[in-house]
Amino acid sequence: MSTVLLFVGFLPQANAQDITGAWEGTLTAQGAEIPLTFHITKSDNVLSSTMDSPSQGAMAIPMDVTTFVNDTLTIQFNQAGIKYIGTMSKDKVTGTFHQGSNELALTLNKTVKTLPGNTALPSSQEELDKLASYSPIKSYKYSVADYFAKPNASAFNFSPNGTYLSYKEKDANKKNHVYVKNLETEAVTRVIEEKEELIRGFGWANDNRLIYIMDKGGNEDYHLYAVDLDGTNQKELTPFEGVKVNILSNLKEDKDHMIISMNQNNLQIFEPYKINIVTGELEQLYNNEDAANPINGYDFDKDGNLRGFTKLRNGVNMDLYYTTDGKNFEVLKALSWKDTFSISSFNYATEYPHDAYVISNLESDKVQIYLYDLKEDKVIKKLFSNDNYDAAGLSLSRHRGYELDYFSYEGEKRVVVPQSAYYKKLHQKITKKFPNYSYSIVDNTDDESKYLIFLQSDKLYGTYYAYDAKKDEFQLLYNLMPNLNETDMAEMRPISFKSRDGKTIHGYITLPKEAVNGNKVPVIVNPHGGPQGIRDSWGFNPEAQLFASRGYATLQVNFRISGGYGREFLESGFKQIGRKAMDDVEDGLQYVIDQGWVDKDNAAIYGGSHGGYAVLRGLTKTPDLYACGVDYVGVSNIFTFFDSFPEYWKPYKEIVKQIWYDADIPEEKAIMEEVSPVFHIDKIKKPLLVVQGANDPRVNIDESDQIVNGLRAKGVDVPYMVKYDEGHGFGKEENRIALYEAMMGFYAKHLKENLEQPIKD
Repeated sequence: MSTVLLFVGFLPQANAQDITGAWEGTLTAQGAEIPLTFHITKSDNVLSSTMDSPSQGAMAIPMDVTTFVNDTLTIQFNQAGIKYIGTMSKDKVTGTFHQGSNELALTLNKTVKTLPGNTALPSSQEELDKLASYSPIKSYKYSVADYFAKPNASAFNFSPNGTYLSYKEKDANKKNHVYVKNLETEAVTRVIEEKEELIRGFGWANDNRLIYIMDKGGNEDYHLYAVDLDGTNQKELTPFEGVKVNILSNLKEDKDHMIISMNQNNLQIFEPYKINIVTGELEQLYNNEDAANPINGYDFDKDGNLRGFTKLRNGVNMDLYYTTDGKNFEVLKALSWKDTFSISSFNYATEYPHDAYVISNLESDKVQIYLYDLKEDKVIKKLFSNDNYDAAGLSLSRHRGYELDYFSYEGEKRVVVPQSAYYKKLHQKITKKFPNYSYSIVDNTDDESKYLIFLQSDKLYGTYYAYDAKKDEFQLLYNLMPNLNETDMAEMRPISFKSRDGKTIHGYITLPKEAVNGNKVPVIVNPHGGPQGIRDSWGFNPEAQLFASRGYATLQVNFRISGGYGREFLESGFKQIGRKAMDDVEDGLQYVIDQGWVDKDNAAIYGGSHGGYAVLRGLTKTPDLYACGVDYVGVSNIFTFFDSFPEYWKPYKEIVKQIWYDADIPEEKAIMEEVSPVFHIDKIKKPLLVVQGANDPRVNIDESDQIVNGLRAKGVDVPYMVKYDEGHGFGKEENRIALYEAMMGFYAKHLKENLEQPIKD
């Protein structure tokens, strides 16, 4: 489909009736029924609308014309030759749907937007408050809010020229507004006001303008906004309902433009646009027309030229296309989706335009970094590798002619490997000044005269320092959580062990002081989300620290299929979700039991997303292993999970089948039934708390409803927390605090005995 420009109609005459809202109707064509829904909204006295056609897999399609004059509604979608004209009477619009030469009667009825899921299932606030009361706040030095309240200020960034500093600051109502401080005059201006929706991210587009993104209630349909540094000239750049925006390139060389991608023309695929951050004017840069074999990655150079892209082939293979003349794209690499070969950056330090830094595992088990000639399709030089871990990335200096500064990888901790003489000196200065912390440079000015350094450890939430390169001075800028004393925090220890089939597995254990002093303590087993390519990392973990403050250890296992440990380790977990991947978690628990740290009879299991699935799977696979579980936005039924994918996941369903399971293969369908917890509810014998964001686009609320409804039908009391303004994980401070207060009450209720009377060796 070509670009659809949203055109809205003005209201030349007022109407006595309100046309805004959702209007549903059904077309009958050649014996088939086609449900349609029009969503009509008004902004600044201007109407716009979108159309849903669920049976055709088309949702939130922007209409070109929407008018309502003298109680007559007119909606047009020019590209498809669609026009609807109807007359409104009370809560009904009666009219005719035109498409080409076809004219079909269509009556629209106004509908009331209902809340997602079964609203009869969630526990009452009174019930959740009672659950939280099992862990009284006054019993502990730190409250839940001490760990999960958002910092009073955060997200610091310099303007490119270093004149200003932007940051978020929280007000008394827990809204996190964006401010800009003039570093010369100390004047502070609030430039973005956070209202009902969260500011999901923001940054400098140039020296005078900022961009930010927001969605609606956690639905992940991100819209892009821009505002001047004095708070004026604010504009929504992508006002397209149901459309998601991704930022591809900031275009440092072009201050008024950036490159984004949107699924505006087809919800299943994303296409690149050059957008003017002042006017919102869009220029589509390439057509991604084949929904069955979509482009899923674009490679632009620093000047905004499309140099290459990766295209899905037959659902499971990837072709990397490259152009040597800027016009014609040819296949450079025919890859499996399992292969890694990606352009990290073009090498702008040379005049030869086809040199690039490439991250690849085509010649090795571990991901390595190469200097590569894309025109000749050959390695120039292998630049970096590690025997045990995947290379993670590299950094170039734009100011110093794109000199290569460092490589990085993640082992037990993040490791920076300096390359340039300049960065070796800077790295030495930082590590000498802060020897016991992990650091990252989160920002620097264009001339590299100022750096913003973020420090963290397993015991430090995070501290910002400004480094003035000209004066060679470090200045403390902000401690995100000064209320949390480092000496009170627990140590996160890297661990490794052998799985039952001989594979080396890595992970972390966070031990409360009781365990360090020789007492066996309850443990929270915390499998990570993803699961493929994701891993747990060393650093400050608010959950683990909260658990430790209450006397619980936290076990995090990077089970097979986790990322960073090489291709063989990753792929050994394919088709093993809920099986060998779950065995690794169980083997990790046995390992920490054998070390004498934790009490084998008081292990809880908690996780989010895939981790939530692991909770439900753990309670059904090994019903006697865990004392209780907390399922947070977790999958309960792999069949319905697949069926509820958001539109932009659907082209990759075949890949997901290769990672999880394929219901079209009888043997694998049987495995799906075996490892889908909803089919084994009768095996759940231990207490369970379920938590869900109602607008979750990844794990539909039906996944949680199914497990709660099934257990309730058996007479099991399952506390169920649902937040109707959240999605895949809670972003709002008040909701996060409520979640962990209920969770701590749940643990205190079901692991309380051993907290009060620790078991000694």
